[in-house]
Amino acid sequence: MASTASYTQLDTAQFTRCSRPPPSALPAGAENGYFSPVPHSFSADSDAPVDTVWALVARPSRWPEWAPHVRGAWGLGFPEIEAGRCGAARLLWIVPVPASISAKTPGRSWTWRVGPMTLDHLVEPRGTGSRITMTMSAPGPLDAVLGVTYGPVVRTLVRRLARVAGER
Repeated sequence: MASTASYTQLDTAQFTRCSRPPPSALPAGAENGYFSPVPHSFSADSDAPVDTVWALVARPSRWPEWAPHVRGAWGLGFPEIEAGRCGAARLLWIVPVPASISAKTPGRSWTWRVGPMTLDHLVEPRGTGSRITMTMSAPGPLDAVLGVTYGPVVRTLVRRLARVAGER
C-alpha cells in the first residue's frame, strides 16, 4: 500500500523563497498594499507561556490543533514558518490557498499573506501566561467584507488557540 505524505511533511526544496518586503512601520498588511484604516484585531489571554503558544501558532503541522479548517500547509518552512517563504495552506480539507510569509520575529510574531488577506500573529507575555492577537486586513472593499465574514471566525480561532495552549 502506498503512503501519502501529509502536506506539512512534503519536501519543500521545490519551493523558492519569496522576495522579502523591506521593514516598515506601517500597519498590518500595508507593506503589500493591503491596508485597513481600522484593522480587525482579535485578542485572547491564555494561561500558557509564550513558548507553548508560539509552538502552536508558528508550526504549520500544529495548526489543525486549534484551527480545524486548516488541514495542512507546505512551502512555508519546517518545522516553523520562515520569513520569505512561499507555499500554500490547505483549507476545508480541499482548497489550497497560496500563502507567503512576509515577516517573522522568532518567538513573538509573524505575518503572512493568504490569498487576498494579510494576517498578523502576535504572542506577548502577560503575567505567567500570554496574550495572543491576530490582526487581519485586505484590499479596498474586501476588507469590510472580510471583517464581517471572516472576523468572527478569527475571533473564535484566537479564543480556541488560547484554550488549547492552556491545556498543554
